[in-house]
Amino acid sequence: MNGDVITRRGTPLLVTAPSPHIRAAFLMLGSACFFGLMAVAIRLASKSLHTFEIAFFRNFFGLVAALPLLLRHGPSLLRTDHFPRYILRCVIGVLGMFCGFWAIGHLPLAQAIALSYSTPLFVTIAAVWFLGEQVRARRWAAVAIGFLGVLLIVRPGSASFTLGTLVAISAAVLSALVAIQIKQLSRTEPADRIVLYTTMLWVPMSLLPALFVWEWPRGITWAWVIAAGFLGTGGHMLWTRALKLGEVSALTPISFTQLPVVAVFGWWLFGERLDRWTVIGATVIFAANAYIAHREAQLARKHATTSPTEAAQPNE
Repeated sequence: MNGDVITRRGTPLLVTAPSPHIRAAFLMLGSACFFGLMAVAIRLASKSLHTFEIAFFRNFFGLVAALPLLLRHGPSLLRTDHFPRYILRCVIGVLGMFCGFWAIGHLPLAQAIALSYSTPLFVTIAAVWFLGEQVRARRWAAVAIGFLGVLLIVRPGSASFTLGTLVAISAAVLSALVAIQIKQLSRTEPADRIVLYTTMLWVPMSLLPALFVWEWPRGITWAWVIAAGFLGTGGHMLWTRALKLGEVSALTPISFTQLPVVAVFGWWLFGERLDRWTVIGATVIFAANAYIAHREAQLARKHATTSPTEAAQPNE
């Protein structure tokens, strides 16, 4: 048993360190809170700044928060043979950021965040197309159920339907493509290099469109854009480290704590009421994502303990 020995009145005591799974759970909880608070900061900044500017400042101050990674690892962290892939990943990512930030600024916070949880559904589909993964009936059924949850939130044809919800869904699709890119990069690239290159490339990519609508932040708005940058990068770092320590199937439910965080702040700061269809739809999406993560973890463990011939069998 791992732990540190300390003494109390001369008596040695063994203090055990938390298990990796416990640490992963707390890291994922911290990540969800950071991302939820980042959404609140973006919403507050959107009262006086254009979406393009908010994205630029989030990326600029996010880069400031990520620079200690370069100090820790040195210039060798920037050595890569996959720079074109980073460019593609960041172009798609910044487009998804524009859509997601617009949704946070113009839709009810809880609705925008709930729709963002559809990303894993699109990841499953994209993995089939781009990674050649084979998905069988049970996971396809989970994906279909998840999209039913999306429809419950969006409710096309109803009086509450707006085209803005399609922007939020577009953000989820683009985020899924980014996740595929990260999955490909992570086979050979360390997590810190991915985080640093992402923030470095996002700054100039988001600056160009921001220049066309430029207006300097004033007063408290500076606090919101700085907070968005540091919270976003901090949440990303916690998220990557949580996934390194724990299983996706166990951590996915914890990531959904972002929704109650933004729901509480949406009610407190903006007078938003939590729509029951959003709650029902988010619950359905959560259940679908939890099952998909559970099946992927099961298959990963199965492939890790089988022979190469057995592991080559199609995924379920």
